Amino acid sequence: MNKMKAIKIEKVILGVGGTGEDLEKGVKLLHMLTKRKPAKRITRKRIPSLGVRPKLEVGAIVTIRKNPEEILKRMLATIDNILRRKQISENNFSFGIKEYIEIPGAEYQRDIGIRGLDVTVTFARAGKTTGIKKIKKGKIPKRQIIPREEIIKFMEEKFGTEFV
Repeated sequence: MNKMKAIKIEKVILGVGGTGEDLEKGVKLLHMLTKRKPAKRITRKRIPSLGVRPKLEVGAIVTIRKNPEEILKRMLATIDNILRRKQISENNFSFGIKEYIEIPGAEYQRDIGIRGLDVTVTFARAGKTTGIKKIKKGKIPKRQIIPREEIIKFMEEKFGTEFV
C-alpha cells in the first residue's frame, strides 16, 4: 500500500459544556482525565432564548496530539467499543460518554459530581500540513479527504471496534 495513502489519528479532542459552576466542574474533570490544562471556549453570538451572550464561557476542551491511541482506547472501553455508522463523517467521528466514572481508571470525585463529556477523533493523511502552513501554502486535493468506509476499516483493524 502507498504510505502516502495511509491514514493515522491526528488528534483526540475531549470537550465539556456548561456555564459558571458547571464549567468549572468540567474543567476539573478534563484536567483529572488528561493531566493537561483545558482551554475554555467563549461565544461570539447572542442567543437570548438560551441565555447566551458574547464573550460568555460555555465550554472547555483538551486536544491530545501526542499518543492519542492510548486515551482513545480508554474512551472506547466506556461505550463497549461499539459505534454507530451515523457518528462518522469525513475525516472524523464523535461520540459521547454519559458518566466519566465508566472510564477505566477514573474514580468518582465528589467535587465534580456525575458529568459526561464528548470525544472527537480526527484523522489525517501524510501531507496535510501543506494546506495549513503559512509560507508556501499548497492546495489539498479531494483525495486527501478520508471517507467513512476507510475510517470504519481502520477502526475495525486497529481497535477492534464494532459498527452498528
